[in-house]
Amino acid sequence: MIKVIDHPVVKVNLSKMRNKNTDSRDFKHRLIELSQFLSYEVTRDYETVAIPVETPLAKTTGFKLKDKIVLIPVLRAGLGMVEGFSAVLPSAAVGFIGLYRDEKTLNPVQYYSKMPEEIKGSNAIILDPMLATGHSAVAAIKIVKKFKPKSIKFVCVVSAPKGISEIEKYDPNIEIFTAAIDQKLNSKGYIMPGLGDAGDRIFKTK
Repeated sequence: MIKVIDHPVVKVNLSKMRNKNTDSRDFKHRLIELSQFLSYEVTRDYETVAIPVETPLAKTTGFKLKDKIVLIPVLRAGLGMVEGFSAVLPSAAVGFIGLYRDEKTLNPVQYYSKMPEEIKGSNAIILDPMLATGHSAVAAIKIVKKFKPKSIKFVCVVSAPKGISEIEKYDPNIEIFTAAIDQKLNSKGYIMPGLGDAGDRIFKTK
């Protein structure tokens, strides 16, 4: 259930994000633009319903999305993807999951969770730029499942085979969308070649 979005503009933006000399401002801009492209593919199979529309000249048939959409960034780095998705899905509600990785065990620790009322029966989209070990991704999916959405999709910018495997082992029905599948993880659990720590590069932290 892995889908790699290899649109030329996605490739260009990702290449710029990988560059260690790209500053925070440009990194965020590239992430927003890349996220917009990802949003089109993520929502491609969402159902629509017909609605009446009156143009300045005549009545016709239009469409609206059948189900509500909830964007769920994994804090911190996932926040950088919300603006791009919201530009395409302005009516989407936003929930939040706070996780940090224990640097010794590489396991996720939850410190925050807040979901909108619309989450039940909605199409939930979890946003996190990096899919590394997969532990945080699976933890986020487990949290979202408790709220009984209609569907869950996981969207990242860069992924590692280990992280993909972890999600597939937990639930092979979860669709994963990514701009690239990188080679491996290093000894500290970072994606190689990757793009560094996305949260640090977005927010200028160390």
